[in-house]
Amino acid sequence: MWYRLGADLVVLLHLGFVAFVVAGGLLVLKWPRMAWLHAPAAVWGAIIEFTGWICPLTPLENALRAMAGREAYNSDFIEHYILPLLYPAQLTGNIQVILGLIVLGTNLALYGWLWRRNMVSG
Repeated sequence: MWYRLGADLVVLLHLGFVAFVVAGGLLVLKWPRMAWLHAPAAVWGAIIEFTGWICPLTPLENALRAMAGREAYNSDFIEHYILPLLYPAQLTGNIQVILGLIVLGTNLALYGWLWRRNMVSG
C-alpha cells in the first residue's frame, strides 16, 4: 500500500512539475524572483522533450509500482486520468520536439516581454 501511495504521489509531483514548466512563467509575472526556479525547470523540460530522455521521476514511479506488486494500471483516478496526460499513447519523437519548441517559445516570449518591460520601466 505504501509503495503504491508513493508511486501515486510521484505521478502528482510529476504532473505538477510539467504544469510548472508549461505555465510557471505566468507566476513570474506576479513574482519575478520565481524566474530563478522556473527558468531552469523550463530548460530541463525542453531538454527532456528534445532529447527523448526519461525524467528521473518516471523510473522512480515505476520502481515504486513494481515494489507494490503492480504491473498493470487499474482505473483509479490517478492512473486513469493523470497518467495519460503525462504519457499519451500517441507520443512520438516528432511530437516531443514540437512540445519542447512550444515550451521554449512560450517561455522565451514571456521572459523577453518581462525583460523589455523591466528595461523600459527601470
